Amino acid sequence: MKHLSLVICVYNEELNIHPLSEQIKTALDGIDFEAIFVDDGSTDTTRQKINEINDDRFLLVELKKNYGQSSALQAGIDQAEGEYIVLLDGDLQNDPADIPMMLDMAKEGEWDMVAGVRANRKDGAFLRKIPSKIANYIIRESTGLKMKDLGCTLKVFSNEAIKSIHIYGELHRFIPALLALEGSVRMTQVDVNHRAREFGRSKYNLSRTTRVFSDLLLMLFFKKYLQRPMHFFGGLGIVTLGIGLLINAYLLVLKILGNDIWGKPMLILGLLLVMGGIQFITIGIIAEMQMRTYFEAQDKKPYRVRKVSKTSEK
Repeated sequence: MKHLSLVICVYNEELNIHPLSEQIKTALDGIDFEAIFVDDGSTDTTRQKINEINDDRFLLVELKKNYGQSSALQAGIDQAEGEYIVLLDGDLQNDPADIPMMLDMAKEGEWDMVAGVRANRKDGAFLRKIPSKIANYIIRESTGLKMKDLGCTLKVFSNEAIKSIHIYGELHRFIPALLALEGSVRMTQVDVNHRAREFGRSKYNLSRTTRVFSDLLLMLFFKKYLQRPMHFFGGLGIVTLGIGLLINAYLLVLKILGNDIWGKPMLILGLLLVMGGIQFITIGIIAEMQMRTYFEAQDKKPYRVRKVSKTSEK
């Protein structure tokens, strides 16, 4: 097993490949490492530039099309064999020179994750810094994770921790939250160097904002109701059904007393609430069955054990 694996996702970063590979070699001199470049369907000469590195410590994983950062990261993690795994951006904004320091922290403190914090961020304020600060604040307050910079890709993980999760959709921003769900909560953070982009164009834009908030809602659901979805959907269903039944009971009394209730908005509301309540409860039952299948079919446990040891004899 290698001591260290770097996972670097790249998409149209042809001008950054050679400088980055040289910086990695210099920063990790004396460390047994492998660097895995995951080409996420580039349309320029990125793959050619990676092959030109001509060093057996560097690997290229070519994806058949542009799947997005989360899928590309997962592809690289699946290939990684190191005792520790580092996630690194391919645009030269992360500094490989920070990796040895973070690796030492992970080993000495037995951390599951050491996350970088871009203390002096070299990005535009309007498109990058301000939206990032707002998103980080909302995510921290919503999830309870006290991470300063969830958007910084540079992170060091133990092999066991990062391979205990699977990154789907665009959940790469929520890797710390996914680790926390698995019980890997030994996390720390440290200030790292951040550099301005010299070559290529940023793939970031404000259109990602709505997707971030959608993913945040998903993570909040996972955090509270992953193992008990019936408590969420069933609770909504009972409240909705109960209100609908009360409205219909009230209208029934009015009907018995001789009042015309046909076509009244309250009648429509009562019927909709009853049907909605039944649907919520049904969804909860189906989700509960799927969750049981998820755990039992894969022999997964709803808990994770860090260590089992014998107590000293007195």
